[in-house]
Amino acid sequence: MRTHRIAAIPGDGIGVEVVVAGLEVLEALADREGTFRFDVEHFDWSTDRYKRTGAFMPADGAERLRAFDAILFGAVGAPDVPDHLTLWGLRLAICQPLDQYANVRPTRVLPGIQSPLRHVGAGELDWVIVRENSEGEYAGQGGRSHPGLPLEVATDVAIFTRAGVERIMRFAFKLAQSRPRKLLTVVTKSNAQRHGMVLWDEIAGEVAADFPDVTWDKMLVDAMTVRMTLKPQTLDTIVATNLHADILSDLAAALAGSIGIAPTANLNPDGDAPSMFEPIHGSAFDITGKGIANPVATFWTAAMMLEHLGEREAAMRLMEAIERVTADPALHTPDLGGRATTREVTDAMLRAIRGRNL
Repeated sequence: MRTHRIAAIPGDGIGVEVVVAGLEVLEALADREGTFRFDVEHFDWSTDRYKRTGAFMPADGAERLRAFDAILFGAVGAPDVPDHLTLWGLRLAICQPLDQYANVRPTRVLPGIQSPLRHVGAGELDWVIVRENSEGEYAGQGGRSHPGLPLEVATDVAIFTRAGVERIMRFAFKLAQSRPRKLLTVVTKSNAQRHGMVLWDEIAGEVAADFPDVTWDKMLVDAMTVRMTLKPQTLDTIVATNLHADILSDLAAALAGSIGIAPTANLNPDGDAPSMFEPIHGSAFDITGKGIANPVATFWTAAMMLEHLGEREAAMRLMEAIERVTADPALHTPDLGGRATTREVTDAMLRAIRGRNL
């Protein structure tokens, strides 16, 4: 029997609740399949740990994670700690050292869920957004000088390297090539950002030459928001910079019905370090402890993790269970306009996995 070592980092807020639900569903799926098992180690890396010790994770935390096959992450962030401390103290402190340079965010309208876009059905909104996850606007280059003085200055420098841009473009073209429509849209802002984004565009054109079967186009990021809302059926695979894709993928999740159903994979495509899987909804302290967090994003994230681990049949079974559950409006949590609880949705998932009636 195959054993997959999983590092579970629930983090903050509803991250704790949804990771518990996700692991429960994964264990039920492993029991059903009977061909693999999970060896899960839990880590208390979080804002609470930061308040106790002054650090979100140990100094050697990223190195400790190298021993695992995958990482299941919940969320990080708390109302009483600045967001830049939580993001750089935990999530980016894992993604960057482990070179998880491809952030992949699939988006589609699941059965039973209504898009806020008028007359848009499931087949008209089925995208995968590829986010460059290692440099760009979130490279961490910059600083502040003369604090508190009238001439105080703060800089954040967007970094675009040929190596970084080329590898994310190749990843995106290969992903587009693997999908039925073989269609890629490259998001840019090279009309205003005349150095880094022009390099981005140039490398996209160079890489495209190696993928003659992929149809691709280029879209300014501001125009892209219009296209996503007015002509969603014209899009399929999308690649964008760290900042642009961060924003566009949240819009995509909302257009698909709720940010509570949106999954993410932070991939190290080279396989020399584990990849990390997380829902994108954040810690959501406004609903923490109320038992109404939507666990669907974590279940979908878990399906992506299974596929990454080579358990394709189990991933398909999990997605089938997710679609059975979302198809029932009685199992919609408040973010989807329903009244279901996290526990009720999780129990329905367990029944679906075990082949029982919802």
